[in-house]
Amino acid sequence: MKFATKVIHAGQEPDPSTGAIMTPIYQTSTYWQKSPGDHQGFEYSRGTNPTRKALESCLAALENRRYGLAFSSGMAATDAVMKLLKPGDEVITGTDLYGGTYRMFTRIFADYGIVFHFADLSDPQNIKQYINEKTKLIWIETPTNPTMQIVDIAAVSAISKEHQIILTVDNTFASPYLQNPGDLGADIVMHSATKYLGGHSDVVMGALMLDDEELYKKLWFIYNSCGATPGPMDSFLVLRGIKTLHLRMKAHCENGRKVAHFLKSHPEVDKVYWPGFEDHPNHEIAKKQMKDFGGMISFTIKGADAEKTFRIVSSFKVFSLAESLGGVESLVNHPATMTHASIPKETREKAGITDNLLRLSVGVEDADDLLDDLKRVLDI
Repeated sequence: MKFATKVIHAGQEPDPSTGAIMTPIYQTSTYWQKSPGDHQGFEYSRGTNPTRKALESCLAALENRRYGLAFSSGMAATDAVMKLLKPGDEVITGTDLYGGTYRMFTRIFADYGIVFHFADLSDPQNIKQYINEKTKLIWIETPTNPTMQIVDIAAVSAISKEHQIILTVDNTFASPYLQNPGDLGADIVMHSATKYLGGHSDVVMGALMLDDEELYKKLWFIYNSCGATPGPMDSFLVLRGIKTLHLRMKAHCENGRKVAHFLKSHPEVDKVYWPGFEDHPNHEIAKKQMKDFGGMISFTIKGADAEKTFRIVSSFKVFSLAESLGGVESLVNHPATMTHASIPKETREKAGITDNLLRLSVGVEDADDLLDDLKRVLDI
């Protein structure tokens, strides 16, 4: 089944009682049992719900995996993966990392005795210096948030398999339309489904997709026991959003390309972080493992101090100043004070997250309106 067909049909059948094409919202907490234990697979909605089950089957299909698990947020999905670990275990991850993930790693799980190593993953060989018998997990983002670094998933996978280490890839920025980390060797694919999968900025959800049955059983036990599972209405909303994922991503990529080239040629712009440029670090890897380059772009304003940056970022009319990304509307974000504020300033700046850096989530509006908005604020 091709991708455009999967987003519309995978995991979904007409409702047997009514023939409804859309999976119904099963707004129930519990299920009738004919006799104790005879519950046709549905017992209590923390563990399973028909709407969520349809979504999870769809999610698995989009990443070409056997299993999918939906969580109440992307951080809940990340939390479940971390709960596979025990005190003393070690994790290797990147130096450019979503601020919420960094905060969870360093301020939650580090207190439970998990050791985190932050490596420059632009060269997978940098991982090897941190590997020892306690290394249990490698966690990568690609493209990274917010400087759009590209990590060679297949190369990292080869190292992880050699040392029997679980590899998890946060695929939020690419979406399953542009990139499938499981096909490149990742053991677990993670998404903040709030973003491109939902696509309409109206739901918060996370997801994990994987192939290994034993690993799935471990994660399902955590999922059911700890209870960070989404309700049926949220599951319905993401199922609905997924149906246009392929169409939206094409528009995000088209607009993203136009915005990136506009920014690169603007005299008030210093650096532009977008993997579609030939001079972007690991551009060739991006071409190899991604279908296109996406609608996420970061850039720095030439010579701007915090005051000028704040004035510019607060002056947009079409781009909305907001957290998050991946919706149909264009957003502008100031990572140093918003998504990455929990990272210490010195650590942020080493990763390139400076006070004059802005991150764009390029939406699907008319590209001319987006370019006019950028031109107006940059000429202030």
